[in-house]
Amino acid sequence: MTDKVTMRRDMRILRRDHAAAIPGNVRALLFKQPPTPLMNIVHSGATIGLYHAKADEAPAAAYAKHFSEMGHQIALPRFVSSGSAMEFALHTDPFGETDLEEGPFGLMQPTNEAATVIPNLIFVPLIAFTDSGERLGQGGGHYDRWLAANPFTKAVGIAWDCQLADTIPTEGHDVKLGAVVTPTRLYGPF
Repeated sequence: MTDKVTMRRDMRILRRDHAAAIPGNVRALLFKQPPTPLMNIVHSGATIGLYHAKADEAPAAAYAKHFSEMGHQIALPRFVSSGSAMEFALHTDPFGETDLEEGPFGLMQPTNEAATVIPNLIFVPLIAFTDSGERLGQGGGHYDRWLAANPFTKAVGIAWDCQLADTIPTEGHDVKLGAVVTPTRLYGPF
């Protein structure tokens, strides 16, 4: 079995090349709204956690707009410093992103003035996933630690189809996902 470091390297290249090959007009049509089975588990008034995607990650911006239009609060990860724990803070402008600033990891995040919240459901980025809900993340453990501290929050991965792996090396602290959404399929709920 491949180790995590090697798998991350190889899957990042695969993800980058796959995302770069998708024409912009096609990419704009993907991930517009969550599949109906996922919408069925989102209760009225739920706070939805998302992420501000990097160029080659599966985009989550349309989900933010969709859930906002449905009346849900939206939250994004925020880091006070590079050594601090990840938290979620309210994202009040998913259409213009005027409430975001660059965080310590170079990602856009809610400002320090935004209220900290605990989402009921979070959509998470990933490097690779299995059809049983195992996730290979960036390697910092931020989502695993946050999910371990908030066990009642459901976690759903968003990925390109090419990110499906037969197996992923896992450790005791790795938290499985409840489902994974790709442009062509919903894996789970598990």
